[in-house]
Amino acid sequence: MKTFKIEIKEVLSRIIEIKANSLDEAITKTREMYRNEEIILDSSDYVSTDIEEYKDE
Repeated sequence: MKTFKIEIKEVLSRIIEIKANSLDEAITKTREMYRNEEIILDSSDYVSTDIEEYKDE
């Protein structure tokens, strides 16, 4: 019997509105909020699942 490596990827996504002077500033603010756990994605943010063979690169 063979052994296979299978990768499971779940995609979560949420759209938020951020006030900022530029797109770069908005992205930076969002990253900081995410890093500081002010934004936590959960099962209600579920978009899709992919299951496929894992390929070592």
